[in-house]
Amino acid sequence: MLRYTMQFYDIFNGDADGICALQQLRLEEPRASLLVTGVKRDVRLLDRVIAQAGDELTVLDISLRANAGAVTRLLGAGARLRYFDHHAAGEIPRHANLKAFIDTAPDTCTSLIVDRYLGGRQRLWAVVAAFGDNLPGPARRAAEGLGLDDADLDRLRELGECINYNAYGDTVEDLHYHPADLFETVSHYRDPRDFLEGEPVFQVLKAALADDLDRAAAVTPQAAGANAAIVVLPDAAWSRRIHGFFANRLAGAHPARAHALLVSGRGGYVVSVRAPLENPRGADTLCLKFETGGGRQAAAGVNRLPEADYSRFVAEFVRAFSA
Repeated sequence: MLRYTMQFYDIFNGDADGICALQQLRLEEPRASLLVTGVKRDVRLLDRVIAQAGDELTVLDISLRANAGAVTRLLGAGARLRYFDHHAAGEIPRHANLKAFIDTAPDTCTSLIVDRYLGGRQRLWAVVAAFGDNLPGPARRAAEGLGLDDADLDRLRELGECINYNAYGDTVEDLHYHPADLFETVSHYRDPRDFLEGEPVFQVLKAALADDLDRAAAVTPQAAGANAAIVVLPDAAWSRRIHGFFANRLAGAHPARAHALLVSGRGGYVVSVRAPLENPRGADTLCLKFETGGGRQAAAGVNRLPEADYSRFVAEFVRAFSA
């Protein structure tokens, strides 16, 4: 059957940055749309979209490099794309129907890019996202002038961390909430402080995060030196949920040190890398040396590291961050 009405798609990473970026836009530009999202590492989301001429796609916090083929296909079909992101993009196509807002600086995230686009009109949610994306300095700078005290900032940080924690897992079955459902819940709150005060979902995520973190903290690192540390977590749903947050927690506790968090499973590992907070660069360069690697300068990962590549990864990791 032919469809003659325009269709809107919102395509977003399931983490705090993707959810809060979309929240800002939809508070300012309310519209009914089809939501396309998934776990944090499910970045080739545009492969799922079959659009036609006149359809409008808003893409948030997923790598253009990883979706380059789908972008070309969708533009060829006549769709219009707005693309907001902070990951390594590769070559950005020149096309009248593509508006790209991409900034790969290590001190920004997609929600802060959207905040600039909107002139700061929904900045509280950008602050939540920056905290969730382990950017406490930029989060606090964004919060200047909003009249927030330290208690407010701590609560917004906690909310960002909880939303971000929910996105980690191999599949949505590992998560506490599907990211589309979590966004729908978030969408009812113009002010994130109201979400903190009255939304039961926050209490569920807060308790689950604390429980998973206790398990991760009991794991002995494979290696831990002044410049680099490697932690390997077991094959378990709690490991898959916590490894991103635990990597951020370790990075904050040891700002001069790089960290690699590996989760065992299916004959290999899922890898999260955090560059030192004191010099937040190099994580993407390292991970792009591996077939399923990608990310940004301060934080990156490898979706699937075969066991045979473990030694090479360790050597490359140490080499990248030993100086």
